[in-house]
Amino acid sequence: MRIPLAAAAVVMAAGCVASRHEIPADSVGIAVEEITEAGVEVAEMELAADTIIRLTEQDFIDVAEELGVDVASVKAVIEIEAGKSHQGFAAPGQPVMNFDLSMFRRFASKRGINLAKYSKSHPAVFNRAGRTQSAVYRRFKAAESINRHAAIEGTFWGMFQIGGFNWKKCGTKDIEEFAMLMSRSERDQLELFARFIVNSGLQKALQQKNWAAFARGYNGPGYARRGYHTRLAAAYKRYDTVKGEK
Repeated sequence: MRIPLAAAAVVMAAGCVASRHEIPADSVGIAVEEITEAGVEVAEMELAADTIIRLTEQDFIDVAEELGVDVASVKAVIEIEAGKSHQGFAAPGQPVMNFDLSMFRRFASKRGINLAKYSKSHPAVFNRAGRTQSAVYRRFKAAESINRHAAIEGTFWGMFQIGGFNWKKCGTKDIEEFAMLMSRSERDQLELFARFIVNSGLQKALQQKNWAAFARGYNGPGYARRGYHTRLAAAYKRYDTVKGEK
C-alpha cells in the first residue's frame, strides 16, 4: 500500500494559503492511533473523503528515487507550480485547480458541443472574474455539467498543475482514474507527476538539472518569457542549500 496510515499522523488542516492559490481554512486534521492491517484500506478510503492527506518527507524521497533525481529537484518544481506552501488541495477531495476556458472550449468542440448555447444557462463557465479556488471549482462543476470529459481535460490539476488532457501520459487507465487519483491524496499527485515526467521524456532533463530543457517540455515554448527556467534554478538552489545545512 502506497500511503500507509501511519503517515496519517501528518495529515494537516487545509488552512494554509499558497502563494498562487487562496485556500479555505475549513479542514480538520486528525490523529490515527491503532488500525488493524485488515482495516487499513477501508479506513484510508474514509480518511480521503474528509481530510487532506499531505506529503511526507519520505514520499519525496521515494518518488525522487524512482525518478533518479534528488528531492530538491522535485520540491523546486512543486514550488513553481503550487507555491512555497506546496499545497495540492484547496479542501478535502478538492485538488487545486486551474480551469482553462479556451482548453475546455477546444475539447468540447471535439465532442461536437457548441458552448455558445450554454452562455445563459451556465454563466459560471464563462465568468473569468473569480480567481479563488472556490470560484475556480464552481466554474469546473458548471463545465462538468455540460461535459465531464471535456471539463477534466480542460483543467490543470493538483500541485504540479498537470493538464487533464495528459491523463494517458500520467499512466492512468482512463480520465476518470486520473481525476480520482488527483482528488485522493498529494502522494497520488506526486506519483502522477513522476509518471508524466517519464512518459513525456523529461526525466533526463530533470536528472541533469537542465532547467531550460525541462521548462520547455513542461511549460511550453513560452517558458523563457515567463522566466520559468530561472525560477526553477533558483528554487532548486534554495532546497539544495537547505539539504546541505542539515
